[in-house]
Amino acid sequence: MRTYDFSPLYRSAIGFDRLAQLFDDALRADTQPSYPPYNIELVSEDKYRITMAVAGFDRSEIEIETERDTLKITGRKSREETPPNFLHRGIASRNFEHTFQLADHVRVVSAKLDNGLLNIELVREIPEALKPRKIAIDAAGDNVQALERKAA
Repeated sequence: MRTYDFSPLYRSAIGFDRLAQLFDDALRADTQPSYPPYNIELVSEDKYRITMAVAGFDRSEIEIETERDTLKITGRKSREETPPNFLHRGIASRNFEHTFQLADHVRVVSAKLDNGLLNIELVREIPEALKPRKIAIDAAGDNVQALERKAA
């Protein structure tokens, strides 16, 4: 496995240490499970959708949980007292757990199970205090005059 050195990213970027850490973790982590298959879609500039194929799972067997910057989707198949006698079993029904790292200010808006597809809608909402703002540049004499007016 090839290793990458992200230390230059730590030195030249301010506040992106978490992003570099995510890259490090992704390279070191075991392969992400491929079951059940899923898509991540960019719906619009700040809206995303995760679509996961969960055929055979009931709504009560799926749990979606967010904690800080992590979205966890868990499927636990309930065991039937008398399991069916399959002649061919092509639809997987094993338990699963998927974890997604969410960027700052991304939150889950809704989740819907329809025709075996679990759709999870996400949105990124940046607080007003963190949005870019213009800073006015005063002339040196303007600040002195403003202070004199306030004092009077």
